[in-house]
Amino acid sequence: MKNVFNPQDVNQLLERIEKLSSDTQQQWGKMDASQMLAHCNVTYEMVYTDKHPKPNAVVKFILKTFIKNKVVSETPYQKNGKTAPQFVMKSDKDFNAEKKRLIAYIKKTQELGAAHFDNKESHSFGKLSSAEWNNMFYKHLDHHLNQFGV
Repeated sequence: MKNVFNPQDVNQLLERIEKLSSDTQQQWGKMDASQMLAHCNVTYEMVYTDKHPKPNAVVKFILKTFIKNKVVSETPYQKNGKTAPQFVMKSDKDFNAEKKRLIAYIKKTQELGAAHFDNKESHSFGKLSSAEWNNMFYKHLDHHLNQFGV
């Protein structure tokens, strides 16, 4: 799996994002390109903002027990999989604003580096290794960029 802490891999991700336009058509799923970018931003919002409330102890236990491995492993996501409610995008989004935010989040993550994330507490899954953080960040982006053919 590519590495979101590696500048060359990040450049490849950014090149793929630059190939998107607001009218790029999805190959599966319901989101348009603007909603997909906003959806991808949620992962980073959970790391860098307090926008999303943390799950209570019971929900966190369920997430750690049943969902965590699917999110942080190297196993790719399946098409049309279920997502958490805070990731569902129903309203229209500003393509350029969401793209700019996503690029800034990706660059910030790469600049902070793997050491910053090693053993860092995640919003939903407890402490993760830098490899688990990488898998979560990279495979989610890769899944949705593939969804839009870039």
